[in-house]
Amino acid sequence: MGAPGIPPIRLGLIGTGLAVEKLHWPALRQLAERYVVTAFTDPSDEQRRRFTGYSGTDPSSATADRTALLARDDVDAVLISVPIPHLYEVARDALEAGKHVFCEKPAGVDAEQAAAFLALAAAHPDRTFVVGENYFYRDDLRYARALLDDGAIGRVHLVAWRHAVRSVPRAGGFTGTPWRHRPQYRGGVHLDAGVHHIAQIRLLCGEIALVHAAVQTANSTIDAPSDLALNLVFTGGAIGNYTASYVDIPVPPEPNDMRLYGTEGVLVLAGAEPEYRVTRCGPDATTHTTVFRGIDNGYRAELVDFADAVQFGARPVGSVAQSVANALVVQRAFDSAERAAALALDPVPGAGPVPLWRPRGSAGLFDGLPGQRISSSASFAA
Repeated sequence: MGAPGIPPIRLGLIGTGLAVEKLHWPALRQLAERYVVTAFTDPSDEQRRRFTGYSGTDPSSATADRTALLARDDVDAVLISVPIPHLYEVARDALEAGKHVFCEKPAGVDAEQAAAFLALAAAHPDRTFVVGENYFYRDDLRYARALLDDGAIGRVHLVAWRHAVRSVPRAGGFTGTPWRHRPQYRGGVHLDAGVHHIAQIRLLCGEIALVHAAVQTANSTIDAPSDLALNLVFTGGAIGNYTASYVDIPVPPEPNDMRLYGTEGVLVLAGAEPEYRVTRCGPDATTHTTVFRGIDNGYRAELVDFADAVQFGARPVGSVAQSVANALVVQRAFDSAERAAALALDPVPGAGPVPLWRPRGSAGLFDGLPGQRISSSASFAA
């Protein structure tokens, strides 16, 4: 929620492609009291026309390029949604122009550029600079994190997650984007999509101390490794495995759930949009399941957090440091695969354990947020 008497943030959009259309605009539309789009730019005439069509934004708000947009006095902040190889340079230009920045993930095409993202944030301490790590804000994941914080399954000692999906170019979808077929960023799909999973792992399981990985290529439609098998050792003492496969053949229905084994129970995270499930299994073979419907994968909440940082000085969860920490797990995993060795992860300055986001001024997890939550109990005893 905004505050009476505080005007909305005047927002410029740099890039109006799929991420804006499918992810960010639906959230911005719900936050009219926090944001007003005053300018936008995109190199594609078609994309600009499409954006004005579905958003109702005045076509005169379009600018020729980002230089013209960044020069405008009626732009307080920018939302950057451009191909991954261009994120850093656009964020740099926006910060140097004095704008607050909300940037799509990931923070860097490789480890070197991840370090440059950190340096860029440090050079502009008077600006809010966040990266869109929406998994930090997903209702089901925040609920699971709160359970873990409360000791619902005791000490987590083992994590297991296998994610296997078909990934082929589809017109009108993210997999159809040409720059994703021949990615100019190290890690390919595992940096682009898989970094979300790393965010989930870090949010729920804490910091990662050691990685040991193997990769291979088994998808003819992308010029990058499709498979990643990653063993993990956490600073808190847990161990785990994350396996991701993005293949070009049909994959039979699979649970693709994440399981956290604790000393006093098991937590299972399953499902996908539009229905996520969090199930807590107790030592007496009872289960308590909460179903989440109508949530938006955290896109609304991350924009609320960004607005709170700009308008009220709140410290955002999705900081550049946290995003760099996610990206470096992927980079270190690829280092490990190339060297066929277990490798340590150095702490990222300013990151540390991911904070649990709650709506500003609220003790609850879901106050003022949309969505439906339904709980039930059962038993799996023989």
